[in-house]
Amino acid sequence: MAAAVALAVAGCGGGGESGGGGGGEAPLTLPGVDEFLNAPCPEAGTKPTTDKEFTYWSMWTAEEPQGKVLSKAIKCFQEKTGVTVNVQWLGRKLLTQNVAPSLNTDTVPDLFDQDISQVKAAVVAADGTQSVQDVLGYKVGEGDKTVKDVVPAGFYDMPQNKLDDGTIFSVPYEILGNAWWYNKDLIPDLKAPATMDDLFALFDKAKADGMAAVSQDGDINFYNAYFYTQIAARYVGPGGLAKAAEDKTGQAWKSDPGLLKAAELVGRIGTGGYLIDGWDAAKFPQVQQRWADGDAAFLFVGSWGPSETREYLNKQGGDQGITYGSFQFPMPEGATHKIVEQLPIGFSVTKKAAHPEAAKAFIAYVLNKDILAGIPAVADNLTPRPDLAVPDSLKDIKAALEDPAAERSIFMDGLDGLAAGKWVDNVFYPLNNDLLKGKITAQQFIDGLAAKQAEFWKTTA
Repeated sequence: MAAAVALAVAGCGGGGESGGGGGGEAPLTLPGVDEFLNAPCPEAGTKPTTDKEFTYWSMWTAEEPQGKVLSKAIKCFQEKTGVTVNVQWLGRKLLTQNVAPSLNTDTVPDLFDQDISQVKAAVVAADGTQSVQDVLGYKVGEGDKTVKDVVPAGFYDMPQNKLDDGTIFSVPYEILGNAWWYNKDLIPDLKAPATMDDLFALFDKAKADGMAAVSQDGDINFYNAYFYTQIAARYVGPGGLAKAAEDKTGQAWKSDPGLLKAAELVGRIGTGGYLIDGWDAAKFPQVQQRWADGDAAFLFVGSWGPSETREYLNKQGGDQGITYGSFQFPMPEGATHKIVEQLPIGFSVTKKAAHPEAAKAFIAYVLNKDILAGIPAVADNLTPRPDLAVPDSLKDIKAALEDPAAERSIFMDGLDGLAAGKWVDNVFYPLNNDLLKGKITAQQFIDGLAAKQAEFWKTTA
């Protein structure tokens, strides 16, 4: 998942599209980049009473859009509280290269950030974090509003974000989602598919119109895995895939017919001539860029898709007019779980933190509306606050993530965090790639998972 998040944020460029409200409410307005960066600092809500400083190790660099947003948050927090923030901009590998190695020393950070899947695998598993449940009651600097008041529980209250005592270890400030992307200028009046047959009908029409159906960067294993995990989760529900993967005998893969049905649909994608020519031989992001150039109709990636492809087009001489549309995977026949995948990126506090009070107060401050508005405005991404405007390209994903009828799951059901990523590398990815390439059948995929998984858990502590 470290690679996943690195890709997810690599192309997060500036915003610029206007957000919008719904119903009869006044439209939300997305601030411009300069407007956000130069705006006055909001007052702090809950202020530290004893701590005068804290240390923050960040997954971003200072020059990145998210780094710019958090730099402003740091400057403003220092201005409004008098607390010094000692920040180190360490980049995506901070958990494995910095935080985890520090846990048995006296130089741990007070605060760090990353997606909950990585934090759980690298730091929580080593008993390196403390609960941040109390942060939900901290004021964000908007009157008496608390973190719990402004962030819906569905973005943090999930099994993957829990310590053994049932409390949370991360408070999110950015949310990633997944979707099928298309250019509304090339495919006007598209109706989101309700069934898998509807989806394949869209693929067939694209081919009939002289386009490839799907752009797929086949050298990215987890991109290839999204098809199966998205479809299968609709059969087994949130946590179902992780439960199957943790079965020491491997036979769980054979116990639910939905897991085989999902594999059959992935095989249909791979063998139906839908994937763009050369998809399994190119190097990322070449095939994604071919989608941006109009060579294929659809692209399945995360909410970073528009920012990455927009950045590419701008480098080619200006945004060439993509009007981004997106939709979620439809419900396969016989499935009963309406799934929406999300991946929260949030703040955690180390168990040995010397200044947890100040670190937690800073978390609440970042969730202030005037601070968090920088994530969509500057970084072109989503936040857990439903009352913030978003770029037009992300409105459909935002609506999907906030759908009260949907069941939430994290990306790949957290499979990539099992055994510190060794399970997907040794068991899942090779078989999934062979399935998508048409080298094995759906039944061989399931049988292979059962056999390889049983052997894996015999030799893995």
